[in-house]
Amino acid sequence: MDWVADKPLEGSQVNDCPVNSYNEWDPLEEIIVGRLEGAIIPPYHPIVTHNVPRATARLYRFFSGVPYPQFLIEQAQKCLDEFIHILEAEGITVRRPDIIEGFVDFKSPQWKSRGFCTSCPRDGFLIVGDEIIETPMPWRSRYFEAFAYRSLFKEYFMAGAKWTSAPKPELIDELYDYNFNPPEKGEPLRYVINEYEPVFDAADFMRCGRDLFVTKSNVTNSFGIAWLQRNLGDEYTIHEIESSCPTPMHIDSTFIPLAPGKLLINPDYIDPNRLPSIFKSWDILIPPEPDPIKGIPSMCSKWISLNVLMLDETRVMVEEQQTSLIKAFKDWGFEPIPCPFIDFVPFGGSFHCATLDVRRRGTLESYF
Repeated sequence: MDWVADKPLEGSQVNDCPVNSYNEWDPLEEIIVGRLEGAIIPPYHPIVTHNVPRATARLYRFFSGVPYPQFLIEQAQKCLDEFIHILEAEGITVRRPDIIEGFVDFKSPQWKSRGFCTSCPRDGFLIVGDEIIETPMPWRSRYFEAFAYRSLFKEYFMAGAKWTSAPKPELIDELYDYNFNPPEKGEPLRYVINEYEPVFDAADFMRCGRDLFVTKSNVTNSFGIAWLQRNLGDEYTIHEIESSCPTPMHIDSTFIPLAPGKLLINPDYIDPNRLPSIFKSWDILIPPEPDPIKGIPSMCSKWISLNVLMLDETRVMVEEQQTSLIKAFKDWGFEPIPCPFIDFVPFGGSFHCATLDVRRRGTLESYF
C-alpha cells in the first residue's frame, strides 16, 4: 500500500486518537499495566547495583540473572490483580503488554546480557499528548523490553497516534563508571553514567502540560534531556529539578505534581526553597515519614510510598499500609484509594512505575 505522509493508514481514525495524555492528573481513561510473567532478577551491572538499596545490591551479586522465586511472583501478582480490578471498577480501560521471557541470553557486538521483566512500563516510554516516545534506557537488561509493547503501539499508531523512538544507545563500557561510589553527604553529586550518548528513563520526567520536570540521575544524563527537549520543540519547556539524593533514579518518588497548584515533594531530597520560581503560587505538600515497610528487600527506598497514581485531580491510588500518608491526603482534600501493593515493589516500583497512562481526558494547557 502506498504511504502518503499527511494521511493516516487505511482504517485509522485520527479524530479519535486513543493516545492523549499531557499531565499526571487529568481524568484517566486508558492505561497500560505491566506484567510479571517471565521476570528474572536483573543481571549484575553498575546501572543496577548502584541504584538499589545496598542490602539488595549484595543479594543481586549472588542471584544475578536468575528467575525470581515463584512465591514472590505469586504474592506480587495478587497485588497486581487487585490493582487492575480497582482501576476497571473506576471505569478505566486497562491494557497489558505481551509476555516476554527475561531468561534469554542476548548480545550486541560489545556486550551480552539477559533481560528483566515488563513490570514497569513507566521507565521505557513517555507519552506527551498524542505521541509515544520510546526512551533510550541505559539498562542493558532492558534493551529489548520495548518489544513487549509493539502490538499495542502498532494498534495506537494505526488509530492516529505518533510513535517516536530516541536513538538506540550502544551501552558500551565507555558510558559507565565501573569504579563508581555514591557521594558522601556534603560531596558534589556524581553519576554512574556520563555524557557518552543520550540516555534517559521516562520515569525521570513529570508532565505538567507545556512544562516538563526532570532530575538528572544515574539513568538520565544531560545529553538525553537535551535530545528530548529538541524532539518536543518550542511548545514545551523542560525544567531540571535539583535533588540531593546520593543515588538519584526516577523523579516519581521525589517530585510529584498531583493537580494544578499542588505539588508533593520528598523532604529528604527536595528543598522547597530551591524549587523553580514558577512554583511560588503552588501549594507545596510535605508528606509524613513513611510508615515502616513490611516486606522483603526491594529495588526501592522507603519513599516508594510517594509513588502514587492520580486517577483525576482528587482520586489517588495509595499503598494501603501507608496509613499516615492516606490521612495526609484526606487532610489535603484528596480522595485516597488504598490498595495492597507492597509485594509488587521487589519488581521495581509502585503504582506510578507499574503503569503508563495512555489517555487522560484533557487538552494541552499551561499551569504556570
